[in-house]
Amino acid sequence: MPEPLHALALKHHELLKFAVVGGTAFLVDNTVFYGLKLTVLEPKPVTAKIIAVLVATIVSYVLNREWSFRTRGGRERRHEAALFFLVSGVGLVLSSAPLWISRYVFHLETPDVSLATQEIADFMSAQIIGTLIAMVFRFWALRKWVFPDEKAQSGSVRLAPAPDSADEAA
Repeated sequence: MPEPLHALALKHHELLKFAVVGGTAFLVDNTVFYGLKLTVLEPKPVTAKIIAVLVATIVSYVLNREWSFRTRGGRERRHEAALFFLVSGVGLVLSSAPLWISRYVFHLETPDVSLATQEIADFMSAQIIGTLIAMVFRFWALRKWVFPDEKAQSGSVRLAPAPDSADEAA
């Protein structure tokens, strides 16, 4: 990797790891959402979305705890997990709200619109807009409350965490 990119990757290693975990959770979310929405929960897309987000959240917790933010934290695991799922609950509302608005405020569902329009609106509202809103919120909240930087002194502002020796070797 060229030196400028290597330095940038080291500087933002948590964000990059969070993005990889997010991509994995996004794939889990999509698989579960469409698996349910196109079968047993066809008439209930918001319920399908909520279940999909819950499954993806569990995957996200494990991967974020063990990889993205492994050098942060220090809380008791039960407390940390409770905070993670509380933050994720807010994320669930944020990610489901655009789909709910699309379906039940704008009535972008059959028979009011074509099936193709409904599916495009569902994808854009749930999988793109909702996911992006929830992702920004989760990254901020996870770093601030769930996996705080133990090394940062209280009252000080740190723009980027310093990479540890294990990350430099990677």
